[in-house]
Amino acid sequence: MSDLRTSLLATVLWVAALALVFLPQWALPAAAAFAGAAIIATAMLIARRRRGLGLIVLILLCCAGVAATVAGAQPQRDVLARDDGHVVEALVEVSSSASVGSDGRLWFDAQTLAIGPPGNLRQVSAPVRVGVEPMDGVDLGARVRVTGQAKTTDAGERAALVLFGSRAEVAQPASGIFAIAAGTRADFIARATRLPEPGAGLLPGLAVGDTRAVSPELSAAMLASGLSHLTAVSGANCAIVVAAVFWLVSLLGGGRALRVTLSLLALGAFVVLVTPEPSVVRASVMAALAMLTVLLGRPSAGLAMLSLAVCGLLVGDPWLAATPGFALSAAATAALLVLSRPLLRGLGRWMPEPLALALSVPLAAQVVCGPIVALFSDQQSIVGVVANLLAAPAAPIATVIGLLACLTAPLPLLADLFAAAAWLPAAWIETTATVSAGLPGATVLVVAGPLAAVVVAGLSAAVTVLLARPRWPRVRMISGLVVVVALGIAGGRMLLAGPLAPMTSPEGWSIAACDVGQGDAVLVRSGDRTALIDTGPEPDALQECLAKTATSHIDLLVLTHFDLDHVGGTAAVMGRVGTVLHGPPAEPDDERMLQQLASEGARLVQGSVGVHGMLGEADWQVLWPPPDSAAFPAGNDASVVIEISGGDVPRMLMLGDLSAAPQRQLLSRGHLGQYDVVKVAHHGSLDQEPALYEAVRARVGLIGVGADNDYGHPRAETLRLLQTTGTRVLRTDLRGLVLLGEQGDRITIRTEREGEPG
Repeated sequence: MSDLRTSLLATVLWVAALALVFLPQWALPAAAAFAGAAIIATAMLIARRRRGLGLIVLILLCCAGVAATVAGAQPQRDVLARDDGHVVEALVEVSSSASVGSDGRLWFDAQTLAIGPPGNLRQVSAPVRVGVEPMDGVDLGARVRVTGQAKTTDAGERAALVLFGSRAEVAQPASGIFAIAAGTRADFIARATRLPEPGAGLLPGLAVGDTRAVSPELSAAMLASGLSHLTAVSGANCAIVVAAVFWLVSLLGGGRALRVTLSLLALGAFVVLVTPEPSVVRASVMAALAMLTVLLGRPSAGLAMLSLAVCGLLVGDPWLAATPGFALSAAATAALLVLSRPLLRGLGRWMPEPLALALSVPLAAQVVCGPIVALFSDQQSIVGVVANLLAAPAAPIATVIGLLACLTAPLPLLADLFAAAAWLPAAWIETTATVSAGLPGATVLVVAGPLAAVVVAGLSAAVTVLLARPRWPRVRMISGLVVVVALGIAGGRMLLAGPLAPMTSPEGWSIAACDVGQGDAVLVRSGDRTALIDTGPEPDALQECLAKTATSHIDLLVLTHFDLDHVGGTAAVMGRVGTVLHGPPAEPDDERMLQQLASEGARLVQGSVGVHGMLGEADWQVLWPPPDSAAFPAGNDASVVIEISGGDVPRMLMLGDLSAAPQRQLLSRGHLGQYDVVKVAHHGSLDQEPALYEAVRARVGLIGVGADNDYGHPRAETLRLLQTTGTRVLRTDLRGLVLLGEQGDRITIRTEREGEPG
């Protein structure tokens, strides 16, 4: 079957799967319709033997298979949907590796075995996403008992339910081969993290895809530099393993059949080691097919094999069609098969062939994956190709030697030697990421969605045309014009966000709620002094806000508590802080962050009731938490609550992430009056005390929240509460950067976007 026909089959099936997972109520009738149409087409094919009918029959059968899979899963998913908003107990089996999210929880995918009200479970089998406090033993195949709040997911998501666990325990550890793999992985991670930084925390991610030791700052740098794919188990990792074994067996004189057999066995072992979750399985399938077509001397069959693999995976799991990782996997593999050779020829005209070969592969992946990334991510890396050119050659070295360190774990001295050798390329990759991410204009923020994808696709096509140099002079001229215009816009943006920022930043504001996604970061300015309350989930978004407001120094940094959505962007202000007012630290990482701020020249002050000071001409004081409170340990309920007034700052109250119980305690102390501005607690979650907002009766309520977040923030009930108290709501997901000022008795409001009526 030709590449064109198989590609058409994969494209049609992808569209069908995408439609059905978003409209599951139509899956059953669609399955019947597709099956009926396939029977009719088959009869016509037998009777008339017309060309093209065979492909149509195959398309219809595959679509019927996808529809049947969706329809078959829907009853169990509907059962889980009834638990939306309720506290449930669930027994789940872990089906993915676990990683720490921006909220500090340990997140993993799982399959439910039983779920229901606490103590009254019913047997249900459906995919869920689980977030719990960090704990050991969450390995593939382990059974975990979780109690927490349930929230249904949006249509199209693979997980039918998200569980926010308040209590969790490992009911049954992983066993068999999965337990062996988990032990091997844990031993390697412990061995790697004993090595010095940079590189120690990154090494497990490069070798076995475990990113739990990667700091938030490094994770943000890897993303900004376009190197985050190196820490995710992808087709590249699988290809490295296959190629290494193939080369080794070839070196030892093994025949082609033996080389292929041992390569695939090694790939299977690698998949078990890194946990055979869906993303790893699809990457291994893609890599196995791509490598086999090359290794068996049939590279021309690569695209057809890729298309058939996509079809098989979609029939088995239609929700992959809506998964960015699956799209990126398929696109990167297709780019390797289709685009890398023309780009190699084009680049070979300008540079030595080895350099052209090294550049063509990451460039092919970048131009194809860029538009897909723009659909979901509001950040595009400008330095990605150069960073990949510098770092990518070190990745296979770290992967192969790191795997050798895993396999030689029974021989500690040899394993230590391999780990130390793998640390060198890991340190190089980390240094490349941090340096390139720190360059001016390393990333550009865009509004994620179809429009951004179209713009990035056009620019990618123009770059490809210029480099591949097809025989179409007019197309090359248009492509050159597109690239020149894009470079001009990017250069202008770098100037406006850099040297010219003070000339273009808005004036007349005293409060700026930064748009940092799902997190809080609020600037307060009085005279020539500036405070920053929390830093959001990652440094780049905060840095963008600081540039827009021409903020170069933070006189007072308030870290209300140490959840990642409040402190994840702290790296953006390291070395630029005078005083740090912080909540009680709970973990060693919290202490390390404070010590790093202190080493960069900041004075540390723990916030508790009664602590006060001046910000320019404004007064500030801490209203919560009580000192050394046993009732409210470190975390959300011990958030630093601060009020600021005077000095041209509207009287404001910052509530951190307090839940209803500490809000009631705060109100009972009798120190609250009416405020002009309130920063609504916990991003507008449901857990609020109405009496507090009725007492405060703020004119403006600020909510720092990410668009389409998984938490359902802000909740409709909270928005109605604020409306009844006469508070105008300004949300960063709708308004972008929000600037407030004071003119007499009036509060001035300027927002980056019009948003919706607040």
